[in-house]
Amino acid sequence: MIIGSVSENKQSEKRISITPELAKKYISSGFEVHIEEGFGVHLKISDNEFVKSGCKIDKRQNILNKSDIILQLNLPDKENLEYIKENSIIIGNFNSNQSIDEINKLKMKKISVFTLELLPRITRAQSMDILSSQANLAGYKAVIDSFAKFKKAIPMMMTAAGTISAAKVLVIGAGVAGLQAIATAKRMGAIVLATDVRMASKEQVESLGGKFLVVEDSENLETEGGYAKETTDEFKKKQEDLLAETLKKIDIVICTALIPGKEAPKIINENMIENMQPGSVIYDLAASQGGNTACTKVDEEIDKNGVTILGEKNILNKLPVSASNLFAKNLFNFVLNLYDSKSKKININMDDEIINKTLVK
Repeated sequence: MIIGSVSENKQSEKRISITPELAKKYISSGFEVHIEEGFGVHLKISDNEFVKSGCKIDKRQNILNKSDIILQLNLPDKENLEYIKENSIIIGNFNSNQSIDEINKLKMKKISVFTLELLPRITRAQSMDILSSQANLAGYKAVIDSFAKFKKAIPMMMTAAGTISAAKVLVIGAGVAGLQAIATAKRMGAIVLATDVRMASKEQVESLGGKFLVVEDSENLETEGGYAKETTDEFKKKQEDLLAETLKKIDIVICTALIPGKEAPKIINENMIENMQPGSVIYDLAASQGGNTACTKVDEEIDKNGVTILGEKNILNKLPVSASNLFAKNLFNFVLNLYDSKSKKININMDDEIINKTLVK
């Protein structure tokens, strides 16, 4: 049985879905692994390193046409979709709500499409959870990039010439990315505040040394899957008032608030930004889904009354080796869940919640 992967569009996606380390594991599990020439050279991983791991190097069309299982970050472009053979499997992070036409074409060829952003939030799925593994890195990198743009020191410093106050950081959204942002900012000496519509996150924020901002009369706006719900107009007004006052004293804001399958909520309006201190920095991790601020523009650095607003489509392109290692491990664990090692066959067991939830129907 052949597992294959072809190069992504390296201008927009630098991560890869198979590493030499994971290729060895696939091969020891009974698979052949085929990759495209130059698959990892942009990450300083030579073709020879993949060959030493047991991989076979082939042309793109041949890989798509021969592979029983295809592993990708994103769906191949329309031209290359045509080469994927019937009755095969493709696994990745395909944003099924935004790729309906492409996925329907694949389903017409009886190709099973598994998209791992749909994984259920259950203990058994944690090792396959691409959203968590990638969000951890995104939260860390957003803090690092924001601090690099900030023109002052981060920790409190006491010198003979006087004391430098610690930077004040506000993290909006205390999911995986937000919690990592809190931890990273605290490690670097900042004073950290955080807010989230899910009251369950209060304990997690405080365990990392952050102060949790509570909106008056808050209720726990959380879905059964652990994600944030949309808020009421009354709650939004109370949240807006609290944020407006808080932001006047904040140096750096990390925005991470997302609602699965929907546009990101607009939490910071123009008036709030105008009242922030000049020199402040906002990093909007929700930029690719519309942004949490009214002024965010994808892949642009915006200056609004002296406040710098950053937001990238794919911040993980700045940490492609670490992100690839984690993503590839997530995929490997998912494939093993599909694979019957005794019969050496794939078993798409629809009674398995992980398989049922991630298969695009």
